[in-house]
Amino acid sequence: MRWACILFPQLALDGVMRARDEPEAPLALVAGPAQRRVLQTLNPAARGLGLRPGMTLTAAKALADGFAMAEYDHQQIERWHTLLAAWAYRFSSHVSMHYPRALLLEVQSSMGLFGPWQQFEQRLRGELEAMGFCHRIALAPNPAAARVLANSHDGIAVANTENLRQALGQMSVDRVGWDAESASALSRMGLRRVHQVLALPRATLARRFPEGLLQHLDTLLGTRSLVLDCYVPPDFFDVRLELNFDVESNQALFFPVKRLVSDLAAFLAGRDSGVQRFILHLEHRSQQDTLVPVGLLAAERAADMLFELTRGRLDSLQIPAPVQAVRLVARDLPRFVPQSSQLFEERPQQTLPWEQLRERLRARLGDEAVLDICSHPDHRPEKAWRYQTADKSVPLVDQPRRPGWLLSEPVALTDTAAQILAGPERIESGWWDGADVRRDYYLIKTGQGQLAWVFRPVGQTGPFWLHGWFA
Repeated sequence: MRWACILFPQLALDGVMRARDEPEAPLALVAGPAQRRVLQTLNPAARGLGLRPGMTLTAAKALADGFAMAEYDHQQIERWHTLLAAWAYRFSSHVSMHYPRALLLEVQSSMGLFGPWQQFEQRLRGELEAMGFCHRIALAPNPAAARVLANSHDGIAVANTENLRQALGQMSVDRVGWDAESASALSRMGLRRVHQVLALPRATLARRFPEGLLQHLDTLLGTRSLVLDCYVPPDFFDVRLELNFDVESNQALFFPVKRLVSDLAAFLAGRDSGVQRFILHLEHRSQQDTLVPVGLLAAERAADMLFELTRGRLDSLQIPAPVQAVRLVARDLPRFVPQSSQLFEERPQQTLPWEQLRERLRARLGDEAVLDICSHPDHRPEKAWRYQTADKSVPLVDQPRRPGWLLSEPVALTDTAAQILAGPERIESGWWDGADVRRDYYLIKTGQGQLAWVFRPVGQTGPFWLHGWFA
């Protein structure tokens, strides 16, 4: 087996910066009690001001001004970690969050689908960069070794156990996961590289060091298994983004909403699901959330389409109060069935599937502006159909053959060369609403070869009345 480790060295910072439309602005994440706030992590712009992790907030403000601050939230870090696990689930059925701020993926069984490791790795990096997460990737025959190699080597790929022993042997003893006391003791003995430790007799190491040192070494070499809990995707999506300032316009919401929709699309791809309905919560300071429901007639998961539909809903929304946070909740996640297409499509840049056009119209014009035609239980042709909203429509019921084009008002047929093909079919109904009809309908063929639907009132003679045309 081959395991890939994806390490996220600044997960907390990346999670906060993804919600900001100015990632180059100085930003510091702070933590600690109100009496002594401490800088935890900084982006490059904040480091350029002379700020350093561990500095108190009071000292940082005395040194520099003009940097933004956000809370170093451990719960939010776990949420981002879980989101990334959901994204990685599309590439492997064995995804583990065993190590903090890292993902373990069993990738050998997936290479038949995603190609050789070089191509597979490029795809992973490309999607992570698009999502806005810094990362390091390492490949090894076992998950523990992959995690350790990611500490020092970004992009390393070790194919077998022999090469793994050589790669681990070059690493420093304080970078392979041993506890600080054991690593310090090895260094004081002059053993600063792992290969020096491997050259010692096991009995000697067992007498001088705790049992965990040899157990961890065996785990790194693959002779001792590492028990992992694999990630199982949840049945719903619920992600929240706090905004760095109060938003009062629809336009300023597009950037964080696009991030949320992109995260939803990544989550759906991992579950091999689509979304049919989700709700966007706009959180305010002193009043209830504004709910923006987005409903689709069929399951979709394309990020661009989902964002366009959401943007259409936001365009027509009047925000009642400044927005402090945005939350996206999706619980209706049916199985996604990709739309089939022809092998050779003509002029694809000028065509749009009807389903996407319908959703765009509903988002732009409102649900009540896009209607479907459905059947109505009435034998009278002019009353046998209704307009209904698309999400409430029902399919047409089985009925005798009817014309595709029904005239709004019947007109007298003057064609004397018409030929009767079928009929009569008597329709007698409507006595209860004052629009009583008693007619005998016929299918005829006109002198020009057209198929028409005509009738005569029951008990009367004379010309036929044209009521509809067949295609």
